[in-house]
Amino acid sequence: MGHGKRYRAAAATLERERVYTPEEALQQIKELASVKFDESVDIALKLGVEAKSGEQVVRGVVTLPHGTGKSPRVVAFARGEAAAQAQQAGADEVGGEELVAKIEGGWKDFDVLVATREMMRAVGRLGKRLGPRMPNPRAGTVGDDIAAIVRDLKSGRVQFRMDRGGVVQAPVGRISFDLPQLRENLAALLGAILRARPASAKGQYFRKLTISSTMGPSLLVDTSAAQALAEM
Repeated sequence: MGHGKRYRAAAATLERERVYTPEEALQQIKELASVKFDESVDIALKLGVEAKSGEQVVRGVVTLPHGTGKSPRVVAFARGEAAAQAQQAGADEVGGEELVAKIEGGWKDFDVLVATREMMRAVGRLGKRLGPRMPNPRAGTVGDDIAAIVRDLKSGRVQFRMDRGGVVQAPVGRISFDLPQLRENLAALLGAILRARPASAKGQYFRKLTISSTMGPSLLVDTSAAQALAEM
């Protein structure tokens, strides 16, 4: 492990001195990986928006062409036939008011919550507890075709939402992915974030982009090259 630590320290110093193209950063991330598990490859993108303005909240969904390498635990709020369809589509748990009560009681064993429109009245009381994890039509997690929503999430759909500092953090795959797969996933994600740009946002939209793996250093990426990739 000693060599690994020294290697990461050297890489971190190099990162502070250099700005990479998206492809160079992804290649470096793969080369620096030295742990035994399949690390996630993630981005952190600072946006040129007024983070405190409700009109400039950036959020959305995108299905990565090669998935994320991880199947999220999806819980669906649905009744009747819709519940059966959600179950058949692969939802890890399906329920109605009893599921709302379970979450009110502190249950958190899920990655994504989805709901049919009719269930939102019951789910609404979870707003304060769930915050941004609430099912939301704008995030693509509320709809009448609940089975399609579940299938998309299981196959690699990513939800993104900027935080209070105007930063979007999201996965683009795993270290085990090859370079073209990571590049195509990154292009899809950046393209979706670019299309979600608020009409009222002014100036440079992509302000700062870093790419990292779970255990590795963050590499600074040229934002002009990133935007060119997003526009492809």
